[in-house]
Amino acid sequence: MGPNLECRMYEAKYPEIDTAVMVQVKSIGEICAYVSLLEYNNAEGMILLSELSRRRIRSINSLIKVGRTEPVMVLSVDPDKDYVNLSKRRVAEEDAKACEDRYNKSKLVHSIMWHVAETMAIHLEDLYIQVGWPVYRKYGHAFEGFKLIVKDPDSVLIS
Repeated sequence: MGPNLECRMYEAKYPEIDTAVMVQVKSIGEICAYVSLLEYNNAEGMILLSELSRRRIRSINSLIKVGRTEPVMVLSVDPDKDYVNLSKRRVAEEDAKACEDRYNKSKLVHSIMWHVAETMAIHLEDLYIQVGWPVYRKYGHAFEGFKLIVKDPDSVLIS
C-alpha cells in the first residue's frame, strides 16, 4: 500500500466559527443540505434549509444544487461527531470573495503538495507537517511562501 495522499489543507482540523469555508453540496434532504468541506479533507457539514436564504424560499433548487461549490459561514463545530453546522445566508459578499481567493490559492498549494508527496512516496499529512503548515504560519498563506521560493529559493529557509 502506498502513502496516504489525503489530508486537510490547513493545520487546524476544523474551521473556526464565523469564518467562511468552501463546500461542495452532496445531497439535499427535507430539512437540510449535506456538504463536504473541501479545505478540510471533505469533512461533513450540514446547512439547515432555514440557513439558505434571508428571503422566503420558493424553490430550494434555485438556491442550492448538488455538485455546486460555494462559500458558506461556519456556525458551530462538533469535534466529537466530526460535524460542522453551516449557513449560506450569513455569508457577506466580501467574506465570500476572500474565501474564494483563499480556496483557489490553497487548491494550488494542495496540488503541489500532493504531487510532491506522491512523487516522494510519503504521506501527504507528513509533508504538510514538515513543510506546508510551517510555510502557512510564516507567510500567512503557503501560496505566498511558494511564490517566493520560485523567485528566490535561497531566501525561504524553513526552520
